[in-house]
Amino acid sequence: MTAPVYIGAFAHALGDRCRSVAEAGRQGALVSPSQALAGGGFARHHVCGPSTGAYDLARQSVAKLGPALHGVDAIVYATCIPENANTGNRDAFEASGDVRELMQFAASRLQADFGLEGPVFGLDQQACTGMLGAVRLARSLVLSEPEFSRILCVTADRFPDGAHYEQSYNLISDGAAACIVGEEPDLFKILSCHHVTNGGQVGADDDETVGSYFAMTAATIRRCIEKAGLRVADIDWLVPQNTQRDAWRVVSSLLGFPFERIALETLGDVGHVISADNIVNLQSLLDRDLPAPGERVVLPMAGYGSNWQCLALQRSH
Repeated sequence: MTAPVYIGAFAHALGDRCRSVAEAGRQGALVSPSQALAGGGFARHHVCGPSTGAYDLARQSVAKLGPALHGVDAIVYATCIPENANTGNRDAFEASGDVRELMQFAASRLQADFGLEGPVFGLDQQACTGMLGAVRLARSLVLSEPEFSRILCVTADRFPDGAHYEQSYNLISDGAAACIVGEEPDLFKILSCHHVTNGGQVGADDDETVGSYFAMTAATIRRCIEKAGLRVADIDWLVPQNTQRDAWRVVSSLLGFPFERIALETLGDVGHVISADNIVNLQSLLDRDLPAPGERVVLPMAGYGSNWQCLALQRSH
């Protein structure tokens, strides 16, 4: 039996400008009619102003952890859009030809800004599942190498200027999230992790992506639960990504899981915060004094590439 690994100290930050789905449509930020997204449960989203970058969001989320940063001995930093892992200046590279401008790593800057120590690890090819991938890597490091006992996991993304804030019929928000994974008891014990990549879908369009989404999401959740020696009936809460509300009704039906136990409270106000949704929704659940100690939750996420990941957790205290 492996030693227990825990996760806690959740925080997130959102883009500094909030606009309604109707405003996003009028400003040309959507692909679908705004009414279609509103019908899926989206009401508003958060975008960065011109002077706010992905790193600013990461820094904001990590700052909220406060004393929980004490003793951190590594950072796992995940981005969905690879260029968000670089805080350098593309124009400076084009002027100088010096590739160092393309290697101003966000994780290293974060370490320096917060006075942390230890190595950093970057993930940028797991799309929206990157935060779950960061947690899985952190858990593996804690289990396999004694030098790691407390790891900061961060994800941060900002869409570039001119981007559509809709992907696969979902309204996107710029944002970041952070948490701590470690060997000391914390809010949740990590029970299991599972990850599937289907590289053959790397070029899939929105309709093709949606076509595989339901069956693969349900299968990934089931496999993650099985790894923990559990059944769907043993799960108390499903803490998902913020995709269309009716999509979760389909997944709920496929799993035989009660829809009312799917924590989607932030969907309307926050939108799909790229890789941060699971943390945002778990925070929202904790704000309601849920889940109760001993209850089990699963955190599923799907992303381009195509990737599906899931974590199973149990509330400790």
